[in-house]
Amino acid sequence: MDKKLSIIEVFAIILGAIIGWGSFMLPGSKFLKSAGVINTFLGLLLGTMCIIIIERSYHMMIQENREEGGEFSYIYNKLGKNHGFVVGWFLSLAYLTMIPLNANAFPLVINKLSDGALEFGYLYTIAGDSVYIGEVLVSCIAIFLFMVINLKGIKETGKVQTYIIFLLILCVVIVFLSMTIKAGTANLSTNYIYNYEFSIKQILQVFSITPFLFVGFDAIPQLSTNFGFSTKKASMLAIIALFVGAAIYNLLNITTAMAYNPDTAYSLDWALGSAVMSYVGKGGFFLLVIALGAAVSSGINGFMICSTKLIGAIGKQKIIPYKFSERNKNGELGNSIIFVSIISFIAVMFGREVITWIVDMSSLGAAIAYFYVCLVTFMRKRAFRNKVIAFLGVCISVIFILLLLLPFSPAKLSVQSLIALIIWSILGFILWYSNRELEE
Repeated sequence: MDKKLSIIEVFAIILGAIIGWGSFMLPGSKFLKSAGVINTFLGLLLGTMCIIIIERSYHMMIQENREEGGEFSYIYNKLGKNHGFVVGWFLSLAYLTMIPLNANAFPLVINKLSDGALEFGYLYTIAGDSVYIGEVLVSCIAIFLFMVINLKGIKETGKVQTYIIFLLILCVVIVFLSMTIKAGTANLSTNYIYNYEFSIKQILQVFSITPFLFVGFDAIPQLSTNFGFSTKKASMLAIIALFVGAAIYNLLNITTAMAYNPDTAYSLDWALGSAVMSYVGKGGFFLLVIALGAAVSSGINGFMICSTKLIGAIGKQKIIPYKFSERNKNGELGNSIIFVSIISFIAVMFGREVITWIVDMSSLGAAIAYFYVCLVTFMRKRAFRNKVIAFLGVCISVIFILLLLLPFSPAKLSVQSLIALIIWSILGFILWYSNRELEE
């Protein structure tokens, strides 16, 4: 039986990991308030170009290291266990948090459609966010379904992802065109075009979160053992997916801007949904919900694939128990898939606000992985052109890290996210130290 993924299936997995819950919520909760339309576009464009530069180092990495685990395996093989663990630990954070983040979107949409039907069985309130049994159950069911699909095999997963992602693209385009016809561009022009001011600060606020927005391109090294075509084609797929992803982020942002000014959009629970409902009606809103459901599903699926392959690779090196690298009868990392699902089940119990804090710091985890890959590529490559590309990748990664950590940065992490980062780092140190003790 052919276990290899086709070009279309790989593209669907990459784009599905790039486009998730955030693309539908960020227009109202961040983009329009922080940077408007044009500065958001510039921030996303700058971020896309920088991620593409980093991707070139990833392409060079895959040419000499097509092992499961992607960056972890590459760094482990070239710099040793300690550096490999740092990359694996922070990258696993970036992957794992995306699953419960997307799973939490399902109950939110159902509540909006049914006037809070899932808000039953109150459990507790964390950071101002009430957690209900109904919402937790729906999130867990979504995770469970994709756990079952992944246990069946990568080929089955790729087919499902392809259907989901093309449905997503179709619905987004239809909703955007419908809003253009129904709402027009008067509000967009008045609030975002005529009074536009170029702002480096606003652009940086969007630019700084592109490691989080576009971390999905990183599915390529994780899938490197599963595609039956050249690494050059795989690299092109990643670049195309990045541009398509950036286009979808911008389309959804403009769609929201056609209806609301920044303050109004920020004040609404779901500005994009309210905009479509107000101007296009229930039919357009239904299409938007389908698109959101597709984005959320593809996000869960894409990051479940990446997470399990990464954890399986770490287990193979016995940094965590070796059983995580064992395969089931379908040739998949069964124990890792179940482990990732259990962690995701637990995470949704903490509510959306806490998950958001963790997701915010996942940009840092991705940036650390980018830094290591570009640095090792710079150290190993001899050709001047390759060294320049890798060096630029190192510089861009450092900029991402500094933007998130420096206290005077316009995109610095919140106090809550920093606390979560410290806790994750301490847990990592304990795991690393205890493993070293066992080896000795």
